[in-house]
Amino acid sequence: MKLSEIKEILPSLENVEFQLEHGTFVPEHFHVTEVGQIYKNFIDCGGVIRKERWVNFQLWDADDYEHRLKPGKLLHIIQLSEEKLGIEDAEIEVEYQNDTIGKYDLDFNGKNFVLRNKTTACLAQDACGIPSEKLKKNVSEFTGDKSSHCTPNSGCC
Repeated sequence: MKLSEIKEILPSLENVEFQLEHGTFVPEHFHVTEVGQIYKNFIDCGGVIRKERWVNFQLWDADDYEHRLKPGKLLHIIQLSEEKLGIEDAEIEVEYQNDTIGKYDLDFNGKNFVLRNKTTACLAQDACGIPSEKLKKNVSEFTGDKSSHCTPNSGCC
């Protein structure tokens, strides 16, 4: 989800709720402690120089159990960060601490924002010798001359 998309969604909501992909909700008293623009300049294992940027939200589960972040307040925080930091429209990555700090893509299911698990991947698979995925088959799918196969008590084994 891009920053422009969340800005379109927020005015139609009564509450801001974040849910992990497996269904668990971020406690409703969370805070958005950071909104920023992240730039990554790197080289992949195939020698290609890459540049990426995204908008970062950091969620924090605080001990002030009466706190509730309303959609208008989150929209104000986003607008303030755009104004003061010059944040550009980009995909949103959310940081949220579960067992450790996790990084998530952001989605919306029509009611809640969903934190989608991110995964790592090789960006240069053609250059670093990773074999292509092998076709998986069940042994029962192999056919051929049945007379050449060993059977119990046939003496072939």
